[in-house]
Amino acid sequence: MEKPEVAGVTGVVVLLAAAPVGKGRLIDAAAVLPALAAVPPDAFTGTPVSSVIELADPLDPQTVLTRIRAAAASPGPLSVCVAGQLHVDRRQRLLHVALARTSVNTLRYTALPWHWLAAELGRRAPGTTTVLVDLVADAEAWREASDPQRLLLGAGVRLYGRVAAHPARGPLAVPAYLGACAGLWRSGARPGPVRLHEHAAVRAAQDGHEDAVFLAFEPVPGGGAPSPDSRPPRRPSTPSGPAGPVPAGPAVSVPAASDASSVEAADPHPAILAAARAGRHGEAAAMAAAWESEALRAHGPRSLQAVHWLEVRADLARLAEDPARSCQLWTTAAQTRLALGQGSDAPDLQGAVDRAHHQWQRLTDPEQARTLGRSLLTVRSRVPGRDGAALGALEQALAVEAPHPAT
Repeated sequence: MEKPEVAGVTGVVVLLAAAPVGKGRLIDAAAVLPALAAVPPDAFTGTPVSSVIELADPLDPQTVLTRIRAAAASPGPLSVCVAGQLHVDRRQRLLHVALARTSVNTLRYTALPWHWLAAELGRRAPGTTTVLVDLVADAEAWREASDPQRLLLGAGVRLYGRVAAHPARGPLAVPAYLGACAGLWRSGARPGPVRLHEHAAVRAAQDGHEDAVFLAFEPVPGGGAPSPDSRPPRRPSTPSGPAGPVPAGPAVSVPAASDASSVEAADPHPAILAAARAGRHGEAAAMAAAWESEALRAHGPRSLQAVHWLEVRADLARLAEDPARSCQLWTTAAQTRLALGQGSDAPDLQGAVDRAHHQWQRLTDPEQARTLGRSLLTVRSRVPGRDGAALGALEQALAVEAPHPAT
């Protein structure tokens, strides 16, 4: 979807780059501002004239809210770029964008709540608002932000970008996604948001962040929920997992699409698998995440199309030798299949649980194993495996009482 040129209308651009001062800083957010500020404003809004609001390491969330509220009151196109880091409020489990004075103990008072953005931007006319984000999240926030639905800003808001998990120890991240956008715009190109996102996602995937989600949400017509695809689904070709004990060997290699709408003229699966086998795991994950975002936008989170790409990402994590991430994703896939009403004897559900269990068995960190094991137990109790052997083994390993299966 290309942005049309709008004659006689003034657009507004908000550039927000923020991160805490001192040791709490995870990203050099402001490093991207010079590149974004050098982009002609029409690239953001599609209007000949646009005003630009630049917020570099602001101190007070109320000040940021006031500037965004004023920008949102404009009837013309609004484009918002956000570079920074995400944290979660431990009391209410709400996501916040850290500002310059933010610390762990002052988060609720010194950071910008994500739902404030949603409240201000979500009430604008559908299709008039574009938000591009380049964010890193600490370990606690990543558990919330790795679900793209937590970051939606409203059915009428176009949202693209990247959220990456920041390692406990590592150098400052850089806003590579927004930097790639700025570079393409400054070259004179004016791609639509999908092409811009594809370009930026591939570039951003090369910066070393293996754990990342890429967001690609377009406004939903009429402001409602995404409508299901009307084309008949194809039979899933993902091989099912064994019914008995969890296998010791690899489970699956990037399954084929389970719906015709997941594959256009060129099937993306061979390219994704080739990148993974060549060791370009970040690139493979970025491509899969982009397709997952498209499936979420078109079909919603509780759809076989979205589950398929979640399972692709799970197996890519296996190929990247990241059993914790693979276990988490396979468990989430199993939870979604259960929510879709699949029975415990469904082969694809059994396969998802078995693969999650197999990856869990490869974990070496005790705390990580306990945390992921509790989540795995909730699905394993409903898909116990042949004669309940797998469930019994997991219960024994965790030394906890299994929850009763839902009736």
